[in-house]
Amino acid sequence: MCNFLYNIGMIFDEKHEECGVFGIYDPGEDVSRVPYFALYALQHRGQESAGIATYSGKKIKVIKRLGLVSQIFNEEKLNLLDGDIAIAHTRYSTTGSDDVRNASPFVIPSDLGDFAIAHNGNITNTLELKKLLPKGIHLKSTTDSEILGYLIATREGKTFEDRILEVMKHAKGAYSVTLLAKDSLYAFRDPLGFRPLSLAKINSGYAFSSETCAFGTIGARRIRDIEPGEIVRINKDGLKSFQYPSAKKSFCIFEYVYFSRPDSIINGQSVYTVRERLGGLLAKTCPKDVDLVMGVPDSGIPSAIGLSVASGVPYREGFIKNRYIGRTFINPDQVQRLKTIKLKLNALRSVITDKNVVLVDDSIVRGNTMKKIVGLLKEKGAKSVHVRITCPAIMHPCFFGVDFPSYKELAATTHDNEQIREMIGADSLEFISLSDLVAATSLPKENFCLACFNGEYPYDLNKDENSKYILE
Repeated sequence: MCNFLYNIGMIFDEKHEECGVFGIYDPGEDVSRVPYFALYALQHRGQESAGIATYSGKKIKVIKRLGLVSQIFNEEKLNLLDGDIAIAHTRYSTTGSDDVRNASPFVIPSDLGDFAIAHNGNITNTLELKKLLPKGIHLKSTTDSEILGYLIATREGKTFEDRILEVMKHAKGAYSVTLLAKDSLYAFRDPLGFRPLSLAKINSGYAFSSETCAFGTIGARRIRDIEPGEIVRINKDGLKSFQYPSAKKSFCIFEYVYFSRPDSIINGQSVYTVRERLGGLLAKTCPKDVDLVMGVPDSGIPSAIGLSVASGVPYREGFIKNRYIGRTFINPDQVQRLKTIKLKLNALRSVITDKNVVLVDDSIVRGNTMKKIVGLLKEKGAKSVHVRITCPAIMHPCFFGVDFPSYKELAATTHDNEQIREMIGADSLEFISLSDLVAATSLPKENFCLACFNGEYPYDLNKDENSKYILE
């Protein structure tokens, strides 16, 4: 879920995925606390707001606020959310849209009954979709999630699955969705399958989640991924699947590189294992006469271990991460953000002093953060710092739920490899090749969206009003 007036003015060097979604149907059980724990497991996908909606046979109840899950919910609030069906959402948005009106889930009225909806991704043609809404509908937020909900509410069709299939004919972009409607729970993905969504068994019911790490937290057993273009409905009649035609896949490969937790399974692949493989493939670029390999917490650590094993260079933990400091993008001033890096990470002088270090991280977007990290290592006595990156240089913006900005703000579009090396202060810099990135997933190249690396978007974005000005 995102601000459909996509903000391209961000100057922080972080990568952010828009949200995490969850849903559970467990008849006869009070599930109010289950989504609370699931959201804890999905908190890395969004830290701006969170919400839970439940249905107890009478009406939909929803609590949503700005803040972290732990700041929003307590025993008193969870006691208000009784029911055996629930959906939940945790959100990150672009700068300027930290408004409680944009928090999910949204409750939408319809002639089929009120329903609640939670969405992960970014729809690229929201201006076009708004024109399909009947007159008299007044949107209360600036999110594509609310537009998606009102489209479902107003399309023709006798059932929710009929209307979702109808919406899929018009909506373009990324959307993995959970939807609570009276006595039924729905989950569906866009026909290209940009964002993850999985199905699990729990007690006498089922659960959906953006990532499988949430299933372990609540004691559910993963069954499978929801297919691109698939709609799954769960109610008293059991589980039923409906399929919108999907001839092509376009899964965001950055889920493996950075977004997903390492204990998640995506497309049948362990995220941790893929990251280890990335490091192993990067080992061919490992300089001679280096003393140790270290990773930038947290996503760089599995890859650093993989590089160490493949190269024979010892792995050491060179950073201590302060788990109580928020992500660096939360500060409104860039100077404050850069200072916050030192609050988040402290380099171990005893490990790195007089050492030639190979530093592994997942990506370089703008270069600000990596410059500070390299500087921190040298400040603590590192003799040299050789940076190795587990994805190719990011050359193009993303429109499908990742806040990679406009071309002019991406370091690799305005600097060559040597210029980026100089900018970040590294002694050497190497990015993994695109072919090695794909190989690490053990899946075909055709399964992925690789547009941020090669500019090959899955469809013509020039026709989407939301995207035109960024492509110019």
